[in-house]
Amino acid sequence: MGPLDSARVATRLPTQDLDRARRFYAEKLGLEPVDERPGGLLYRCGGTDFALFASTGASPGTFTQMAFEVADIEAATSELRRRGVVFEEVDVAGLRTVDGIAEVEGNYPSKGSTGERGAWFRDSEGNMLGIGQPVNMVPDA
Repeated sequence: MGPLDSARVATRLPTQDLDRARRFYAEKLGLEPVDERPGGLLYRCGGTDFALFASTGASPGTFTQMAFEVADIEAATSELRRRGVVFEEVDVAGLRTVDGIAEVEGNYPSKGSTGERGAWFRDSEGNMLGIGQPVNMVPDA
């Protein structure tokens, strides 16, 4: 057993402008911080935490930094689009979005699913965020 086996994991996302990020997360994602401190905002979703922190560094936004797992990706992306979130269109080897959603082969066996549906967007600070829905994919007959 390692020293971090029972540690809680929490994502930290850099922001260039904490007030702008607070507005984005409230207006576009419908999230309000559960706590704050100078230079930081703490959010809680589904029993897990993530924090936004003021930083002089900027995210490259070239990879998923944090993802939200949802039960219905169509409903989630539809509501986020209604709020003004713009989803990335991806077309690379093995990953292609259709209307912002990709069918991803494979998933972790412990999740009890064989695949995942995914969508990606950037927050106001350039952080790449994802939405995922574990699914049981049925092979073509």
